[in-house]
Amino acid sequence: MVEYLQLAHNVRDPGGQSKVHVIYNFGRSDQVDPNALHRLARSLERLDEPVPGERHGELWVQRSRPLGGAVVLAALWDRLGIADELRRLLRERGFAVDIERVLFALVANRCLEPSSKRAATEWAEQDVVIPGLPALDVQHCYRAMDVLVEHGALVQERVFFSVATLLNLEVDLLFFDTTSTYFEIETADHDGLRRYGHSKDGRDDRPQAVIGLAVTREGIPVRVWVFPGNTADAATVRQVKDDLRGWRLNRVVFVADRGITGEANLRYLQRGGGHYIVGERMRAGIPAVEAALARQGRYRVVRDNLEVKELTVGDGEARQRYVLCRNPHEATRDRERRKQLVQDLEAALAVLDQATAVHAKRACALRISRRFGRYVKQSATGRLSVNTVVLQAEARLDGKYLLRSSDDTLSAEDIALGYKQLLEVERGWRDLKHHLELRPIYHRREDRITAHVLLCFLALLLVRVAEQATHQSWAQVRRELQRVALVDLSGPAGQVRQRTELTPAQSQLFAALAVPVPTRIWAAASSAPVPAA
Repeated sequence: MVEYLQLAHNVRDPGGQSKVHVIYNFGRSDQVDPNALHRLARSLERLDEPVPGERHGELWVQRSRPLGGAVVLAALWDRLGIADELRRLLRERGFAVDIERVLFALVANRCLEPSSKRAATEWAEQDVVIPGLPALDVQHCYRAMDVLVEHGALVQERVFFSVATLLNLEVDLLFFDTTSTYFEIETADHDGLRRYGHSKDGRDDRPQAVIGLAVTREGIPVRVWVFPGNTADAATVRQVKDDLRGWRLNRVVFVADRGITGEANLRYLQRGGGHYIVGERMRAGIPAVEAALARQGRYRVVRDNLEVKELTVGDGEARQRYVLCRNPHEATRDRERRKQLVQDLEAALAVLDQATAVHAKRACALRISRRFGRYVKQSATGRLSVNTVVLQAEARLDGKYLLRSSDDTLSAEDIALGYKQLLEVERGWRDLKHHLELRPIYHRREDRITAHVLLCFLALLLVRVAEQATHQSWAQVRRELQRVALVDLSGPAGQVRQRTELTPAQSQLFAALAVPVPTRIWAAASSAPVPAA
């Protein structure tokens, strides 16, 4: 008797009858390899009872990392010429690591997820996709920072002119202001940047450094400076003027706030044909300022919220040109705030026992109060009351600010509008401190402190260019771009690295920034055995 082996399964015909359907004939049983049949049986069993941990025909996610933000920043970094300038400077240095890529990674870290340099190395390798950066070590970061400080002034100059040409920037007005940033230590340096001084962050308990920033009227950063923490604003003017003079800029009007005003500084700004627009302190009792405020004349409407009046004080070489600006909306708010202040002050005075508690802590606290102190008057008998003379003087200044300029070719409107753009520097400080996390600084060495500030400066440059192109805040742009991810998938057939699909909002951002959409499939590898030749 001869047996034949077949592989078959049952199927039902249209009438519902079950019939045997032969899939494969193995032939005579005495001529079939039993071991081969056992291997086939074990393979077929997997269809009904999968081996734990094996999912045939499926792909699973190994990891997912944000991609969009770094890709956009890398494109802007290259387009603005920063990469080319750094490579040109480093061409003959022979570094074993790509310093330009390391610096880009550190700048991208400030833009996307600010952290310490040590944490940035892990972030760059594990948590984000940095184009062209296979690996990063913390020592690479410190070496790159040293190189950046070594060439800092030259990098800023070359990058600025590259950006100015590319974006067709107007550099006839340069806006300058200073701020402070603190360190997480309690002991100041005897000689160095970390000094105690007037903190604009409200951290007088910490040593600090003073940071100076110049921007264009479009808000594009031009250059940054780092000064010791006890440096007065007025003391920064000469270095800033000298450094920018070396850039051979054309006619430039220096726009600054009240902190740098001083006759010596203003004369210094006029060297080499330069000019200035500065704010004046209206409560300082300066004779020329008092004379300007006392001049009569009509305001001319520039915009709904801006009126200007041009004033001239003195004759000949002593002639000084002022522009008195008034914001009607702000004047109304000043009156309302003062009205509320007077009501609160009168209520505080009413609760004092003037007869028996003249020297009580509450009375003393009221006199030195930052809110009420200047509006409190004390009589010869020690009685406290509202100082109506000071209130009347304040009412004269409601909604007003006074500007002074050395440039006779600028109209009063140009001076007023130019000064209003000084707000771009204030916006730069807010972004540096809150979004790019300039503060606090944990570095000890002066060169590392300066390098940290330079990294934040380059990050601000990329952020401003992105905001100009998209007409959105960087917080909005970053949030949307970071949702574009690179996903690593793995399965029995192999591995694939694939970008997530773009939403309409993400596609619009790439189009507005003129950045090519990242390719959908980044890498693919098959795990199937290669057939023998």
